[in-house]
Amino acid sequence: MFHGGGWWGFIRSDEEARPEINSGLLRRVWGYAQPYWRYILIVLIAIFLASLLDALTPLVVRNIINVAIPDENLRLLTFYALALVVLPVAGGLINVFQRRYSALVGEGLIYDLRCALYDHLEHMSLRFFTTTKSGELISRLNNDVVGAQRAVTGTLIDFITNVVTLVVTVVIMVSLDWRLTLIATIVLPLFIPPAQAVGRRLRDISHKQMEANADMTSQMQETLNVSGALLVKLFGRQDDASERFSGRAAEVRDLGVRSATIGRSFFVIVGLVAAIGTATVYWLGGYLTIVGQFQVGDIVAFALYLPRLYGPLAALANARVELATSMVSFERVFEVLDLPHEIADAPDAVELKAVRGVVTFDNVSFSYAQTDDALAPVLTSKHGDDAGPIRPITSRRWALEKMSFQVEAGQLAALVGPSGAGKTTVTYLLPRLYDPTEGAVCIDGRDIRQVTQHSLTESIGMVTQETYLFHDSIRANLLFARPDANEDEMIAACKAANIHNLIATLPGGYDTIVGERGYRFSGGEKQRIAIARVILKNPRILVLDEATSALDSESERLIQSALEPLLHGRTSIVIAHRLSTILSADVILVIDGGRLIEQGTHTELLARGGLYARLYQTQFESHRLGIEPP
Repeated sequence: MFHGGGWWGFIRSDEEARPEINSGLLRRVWGYAQPYWRYILIVLIAIFLASLLDALTPLVVRNIINVAIPDENLRLLTFYALALVVLPVAGGLINVFQRRYSALVGEGLIYDLRCALYDHLEHMSLRFFTTTKSGELISRLNNDVVGAQRAVTGTLIDFITNVVTLVVTVVIMVSLDWRLTLIATIVLPLFIPPAQAVGRRLRDISHKQMEANADMTSQMQETLNVSGALLVKLFGRQDDASERFSGRAAEVRDLGVRSATIGRSFFVIVGLVAAIGTATVYWLGGYLTIVGQFQVGDIVAFALYLPRLYGPLAALANARVELATSMVSFERVFEVLDLPHEIADAPDAVELKAVRGVVTFDNVSFSYAQTDDALAPVLTSKHGDDAGPIRPITSRRWALEKMSFQVEAGQLAALVGPSGAGKTTVTYLLPRLYDPTEGAVCIDGRDIRQVTQHSLTESIGMVTQETYLFHDSIRANLLFARPDANEDEMIAACKAANIHNLIATLPGGYDTIVGERGYRFSGGEKQRIAIARVILKNPRILVLDEATSALDSESERLIQSALEPLLHGRTSIVIAHRLSTILSADVILVIDGGRLIEQGTHTELLARGGLYARLYQTQFESHRLGIEPP
């Protein structure tokens, strides 16, 4: 950690309220900057050259007053006058060159950081996304990364520039007169107390600003998409939503005003200190000139150096404050990068090849609340210190408990049970959206935790109850399942899913944009597109939630027809809502309260007169008319 004297020790955060900037954090930031060390070296050289050229200007003015004018040397005067033009032009060109390379460093570092953050988030478990506000994640990808960018491309470069300028200026001032230099620098301790106070307050405000921005972004994310906007309109809560947004935006505004006011107050103090130092230097320099120990050109040159002394000193104090607050952005980004991946490949994971499709649940128990504490840095509620991390809502400790069954290759297994029984949880464990708390899920006798996730997902296709389509073309949504598929394969999949004829009638055909979450299509049409997407993937194992309660009879008929080629020849685990699916199942798994209560064929389970028989009487028998068993 930075302690003791020097500018690094001037500004420290409140040790109890916020973590300090420590060497570990800076080493980690340097780890991202290290690949650009050649560019950094060019930047440092350019900064030194530009500062040196800029420092020559007061010396040129001094020689004009002390040498060229008294000697009436017109040639020398012309040379010095041209130098006053050439020096700033040359320095400006070097600064442009330096700015390009500093931007290459800063933008490259932020690119790497943003990509690392996005990649890390993409590999987080489903549990993470169900318990984290998407607006909070977007805020960290955007606002916090941009804050980190300012620290690198702005604050850090300015800091180095000011240090070089200060060193060059002090060296030249000492060479001119050590007494005036001592007087000019004796006011430096006056910078320390305000810098310390401002550093603590601005760092605290910076944290609050980022949290307030994250809350505001979360509301925008939740209410400015199609689903959120529809919900707000249906309940007529537009004014309430606007009022809530206004409150959060007001908090962001007020914190911004506080930050700006505190920062400007600091510069007022710095200006006063600089004025005291400048007045003292002018008085002493004037006195030395009057008594003949100093020339007029010397005091003019010295006066020109004073802004180069106090300006960098004030900027360095402010840069340290900005660096402290900007480091908050890095801390928040690293917070997410340090979150462990709950679902990860084992070190000795192997590829899942030549899949037959035998699915086994071996004494599986699962609890949704098993690892929430690992996500606490991101998920901690901001509405109270004791609120703790957001947890999934569950009415019992175990979502699944001691569940064992086997589905043979090519069989159709229907999951049946009351709402909340655990059927969806079963389907989430197979593609490793979650891992079992106890027991094992196996494919072809191999624990899926011992195979690579990529090969596992290649072997499994899933159609969820809530169909999700990206705001892109139909073609892009279909090829998301299999990017290398050709046009004929894509059309064949859509024909099998009974959606090709509809797509062909659209003006844009397969290039038609589906809209936000696919809202330009009906529920049945979206489901058929999702089925076509899985048909195109051609997985060996299929997981399907065939909920159709919201569909009309024609859409349900089309979907039922689309499912036939999808289910054929695959191992299929279906959360069954249709009697036809249940009757055609090779095995029916009856789940209640997270336990496997019964299993068998339709005839066997009816004969037992248990839970399945009761469900059949209350939920399925009413659909029997008009539905012929296969």
